[in-house]
Amino acid sequence: MAPKSSAGKEKLLGDEDEVLQAVILADSFNKRFRPLTTRKPRCLLPICNAPLLDWTFESLALAGVQEIFVICRSHAEQVKSTIAESRWSKPGSGIKIMPIMTAKETFSPGDAMRDIYTRGLVTGDFVLVMGDLVSNVKINEVVKAHKERRKTNKDAIMTMVVKESGSRHRTRPTGNSSVFVIDSETSECLHYEPVMGYPPTKVAGIPREILAEHPEVEIRNDLIDCSIDICSVEVPSLFQDNFDYLDIRRDFVHGVLTSDLLMKNIYCYVAKEGYAARVQDTKSYQSISKDILSRWTFPLVPDNNHPAGDVYEHRRGNKYIAKDGSVVLARTSRIGNNCLIGPSTQVSEDVQITSSVIGRNCVIGSGSIIDNSYIFDGTIIGAGCVVEHSIVGAGVEIRENSRVGKGCLVGDGVVIGPEAVLERFEKLSKKRETGDDGEQEDEEEDVDSEEEEIEANQEDSIKAQLGSDCNAIVWPREAPDEDEDEEGVENYKNQRFLRLGLAFSTPSTSFFFCATGDDASDLEFTDEGSLSSDEDSDSSDEDSDSDANFTTLPTSSATSLTLENSTIVAASDAVAESEFRAEVEQSLERAFAEGHSVDNAAVELKTLRMASNVPLSRVRESVVSAIVEKIQIVEGGGVPQRQEIAKVINRWGPLIDKIGGVDAVETVSILQTHCATSERLPLFAQILVALYQADIVEEVDMRRWHALPSSKGAGEEPGPRRDGMKKCWDVGAALLEQLSQQESDSDEDSEGDDDDGDDDEEEEDEEEELRRGPRRIEQLSIIK
Repeated sequence: MAPKSSAGKEKLLGDEDEVLQAVILADSFNKRFRPLTTRKPRCLLPICNAPLLDWTFESLALAGVQEIFVICRSHAEQVKSTIAESRWSKPGSGIKIMPIMTAKETFSPGDAMRDIYTRGLVTGDFVLVMGDLVSNVKINEVVKAHKERRKTNKDAIMTMVVKESGSRHRTRPTGNSSVFVIDSETSECLHYEPVMGYPPTKVAGIPREILAEHPEVEIRNDLIDCSIDICSVEVPSLFQDNFDYLDIRRDFVHGVLTSDLLMKNIYCYVAKEGYAARVQDTKSYQSISKDILSRWTFPLVPDNNHPAGDVYEHRRGNKYIAKDGSVVLARTSRIGNNCLIGPSTQVSEDVQITSSVIGRNCVIGSGSIIDNSYIFDGTIIGAGCVVEHSIVGAGVEIRENSRVGKGCLVGDGVVIGPEAVLERFEKLSKKRETGDDGEQEDEEEDVDSEEEEIEANQEDSIKAQLGSDCNAIVWPREAPDEDEDEEGVENYKNQRFLRLGLAFSTPSTSFFFCATGDDASDLEFTDEGSLSSDEDSDSSDEDSDSDANFTTLPTSSATSLTLENSTIVAASDAVAESEFRAEVEQSLERAFAEGHSVDNAAVELKTLRMASNVPLSRVRESVVSAIVEKIQIVEGGGVPQRQEIAKVINRWGPLIDKIGGVDAVETVSILQTHCATSERLPLFAQILVALYQADIVEEVDMRRWHALPSSKGAGEEPGPRRDGMKKCWDVGAALLEQLSQQESDSDEDSEGDDDDGDDDEEEEDEEEELRRGPRRIEQLSIIK
């Protein structure tokens, strides 16, 4: 509850007594999830079978928040009802939640902040988040840092939480990122600039005075904005004073930092640990779902602290089955890795489910395939259906032999089929009910005028495509007219980067880790290093983020069965390897960026290996590849290049053996194979020398590798790969020859010293150790 004050004097609360308040903006203020949100707010959409809003509550509860105001306009009654029925409203929850319905004129976050000021809701520093946050970041530590700063600087009005990420991190929004200019010493945010995918942002304009007044700044485009803000009580009043502030980042933060009158300071808190991301669009919905199933969000995982209160059994391969014994899985059904099956769901014979989430009370008909899709509660999928890379709403009925293509969104209550075919990126919603007088009835008080217009212009031919009993309307997929296209981040072309089905590739590897549909290859965009520009999505089907391993589970409530009773069926090895390598690359990218210890990085990789059930050699391949690609190519080579190689190998090289099963010969073979097709081919010898000096490989290991027929390229088809391997083999031969020459010279020196007698034997050993200890080979003519 709010702090109390007695008559005649104020009671100042100490930090330990102050109530920590939070404000959740439950409205999304955009249309990215339509038609799933035509009759339901985005904050109530389920992710891993729990409403988004519950995940946000759980995130705030972990931070010790005691009082939460939920600000909502769209479908406010649904939000209030859901909160009232949730476990958060029960006595003993430790949190007081108050849903606040704002005015109908609230069309932006800025409008909501002005309403907060008018109502006088907050009484001190508060946490501001959106209603689609999934986080385990220790927000209380950020609050503490903010309060300490406020003691010496009353103009420090906001602290924004950001998280480091690589350019290919799957939760990093391609079409909606930011440039932060941060004071290296104080963490003050000096400048903020939004970056869109389309139209591409080519230049970031930084005021000269920032560079003149601050001797050292960081200009960063590698930060994920978690949209977690610690605000002072005066922040809402600043929105009230300026009605041009609509968006919190693009308008408020940018406006405060560029204002010569306000003289206020905003800071960044770069979270080194923890997970935080927003479900801002359908692409991030898929990414965050996979992160939850892969346990990056621990302790917020399905089998522990599930926000909806369900209990799941965690099985090998990150399979989660409702633990109440109500799930029915046919003996011939196959459940792949990274899947979640909700309570009271029935899965029939010969069903294949891969990397998907199935809600409560669902029925999956025999022979159906569910691939990388998200099925909400109460949905019935008939026999012989295929659903891939799509989101299917609650209470949907997809009748037999229907196919739902990649990137589709099917709204609640839709009926399609039999034998319906939805093309890629199709969007369907249920027709509004028709009353006795023939007039259509609005089930909700929030009327979507665009939905009315689309339904009025629906063609009769569409019904024939979707089945005789179809009750759906189809939303247009084509781009709107240029004069009707929205400006800013919500423009149609930019939104293509933010929808389910965006294809990603990595420069250092040949696989896609989220190749699920539209690769936006026809658009020029900002982040050229993160998207495939020359491959059609269909060609990458075999590399999609699916599973290779299925588990055949017996009939009835199989949730009580142990894994020993399951039969692992090998299928589509290339797909599984693609998924696993993507997870390893993401883990290593995070380890590199956040400076993890080698031991901690090894633990994560071992966990991934056990979860994915892949050979140890695959882990070593990924680790060696990642380390090699981390080495920067220094123009001109020479000593600076050797120093760069030594720095990376000395820091991360031990990770190659820490993952288990030390095999130095295999390590050299993997290094050769990777360098053969990499731009780092000229660095092969220098990297091999660095591994030798770091005691990761020995001379005998190099000789064994060199003697293998495969090292000469035996069995390889003629081409660049074989040529590259032959070059590595030739370089290795020269390197080994020079090592032999060094040993020969060393032996001659030691023989000449034998005449001195045995008295100097110990001294000779020490000299020999000193001579060979550093194992310096940079004198070799081959290392230039």
